[in-house]
Amino acid sequence: MDKIILGANPDGQQIFIEPKMANRHGLIAGATGTGKTVTLQILAEQFCKMGVPVFTADVKGDLSGVSVPGKEHHKITERINKIKLENFNFTGHPCTFWDLYGENGLPIRATVSEVGPVLLSRILDLNNTQSDILHMAFKFADDEGLLLLDLKDLREIFKNMAENSKELQGEYGNISKVSVGAIQRKLITLQEAGGDNFFNEPGLDLNHIMQCDFSGMGVINILDATKLMNDKRLYSSFLLWLLSELFENLPELGDPDKPKMVFFFDEAHLLFDDAPKSLVEKIETVVRLIRSKGVGVYFVTQNPLDIPDEILGQLGNRIQHSLRAFTAKDLKAVKAAAETFRPNPKVNTEQAITNLGIGEALISTLDLKGAPQMVEKVLVCPPKSKMGPIDKAKREEFISRSPLNSTYTKTLDRHSAFEELKKRQEEKLKKLAEEEKKKEEEEAAKPKKKVGRPRQSFGEAVTKSILRSAGSSLGRALIRGILGSLKR
Repeated sequence: MDKIILGANPDGQQIFIEPKMANRHGLIAGATGTGKTVTLQILAEQFCKMGVPVFTADVKGDLSGVSVPGKEHHKITERINKIKLENFNFTGHPCTFWDLYGENGLPIRATVSEVGPVLLSRILDLNNTQSDILHMAFKFADDEGLLLLDLKDLREIFKNMAENSKELQGEYGNISKVSVGAIQRKLITLQEAGGDNFFNEPGLDLNHIMQCDFSGMGVINILDATKLMNDKRLYSSFLLWLLSELFENLPELGDPDKPKMVFFFDEAHLLFDDAPKSLVEKIETVVRLIRSKGVGVYFVTQNPLDIPDEILGQLGNRIQHSLRAFTAKDLKAVKAAAETFRPNPKVNTEQAITNLGIGEALISTLDLKGAPQMVEKVLVCPPKSKMGPIDKAKREEFISRSPLNSTYTKTLDRHSAFEELKKRQEEKLKKLAEEEKKKEEEEAAKPKKKVGRPRQSFGEAVTKSILRSAGSSLGRALIRGILGSLKR
């Protein structure tokens, strides 16, 4: 099986990743503009050629070029000759473009139930009390057999819980209306930011990101994250959700000859920024165990110290581009990064990290026994595809020609918690109205003692109040629906 060639050291020796070790995870680190994206691109190309599907986020919008052939350039030719790459031909690769907002790729969605309360708490930036109430809402929905598919389902659940807080308190604990109100406001903010596009159906079928094309090449799935990066918590939580879905649903494979899939986590520091210890521990568990399911996870970030030690220690294949060292803190980071490599008497690792040129890297990979090899200073391979983005027309052509287009372009709106609770409210109102009508008929059958307008009964007052409230709420919902559909 072909090795994954990363480049060559100054002696002309090619440095590579063994396919059997590719699911032992990896790290691509370096300052902005040092070549991390191109390194990611050449790895994606070679996994693709090997028949391994790839999933990666495109944070800056320049990874789409992997779908079309690159062009000759004298610097590329020079590098090909230095690394002694044989049969180098410019080529494009099979790609599927995705976008949570459905603007620059196929819409990618998940239901509220699938994402779950832990990640949703992180997306909404809830405090501990609010997070506890969110967990209550999920428990209440499960107990009542209510489907949580989209954000309006969750908002209706909270509305119901707030209205019946006294009745629910015995089973679910105190439900603070203040906290429920705060969560509702955050849900509205998420909704207005485009959350409805993601929390919806049809949900993503994992098989659709683990496909090979007709020639046996692994499809490169590119998530456009240029807009998604405006909401960094949603970005990192989505990628973590997808990784956990793979972990939960894929069968055990042990140590396959090559990965079943490779997952690149760009801007990986966002995953750990302000993350509670409990979440970091769960991420560590997923990363540690998912390799036995054939999935290799590669974290892409500026500094290795962005990754917690417990997870950094599991990243066997390491590619370190240049780091800047302007302050004492920077120098400390450089020293710490150098210490993560197995020393090589030919390379002054600490000194080299700050002197690497664009397209150069310090690399250490695993041998077939799983042991890290000595660090090497490497001239990284050029990509066979275009460096930089494709134009909008070309992207739209790829999207329209995708065999998955018809599956994901139309949304579904099944009967779920929102519709079920509305139905129960209507049935309750109907029953109250029938009881009131029966009482009125019974009163009418009695002999009248005196003429005059009968006094409104308590039941009638309650029923009319509920009906007025329901009618008013329905009117406001309708108005919100119409206004919400307008694009500003």
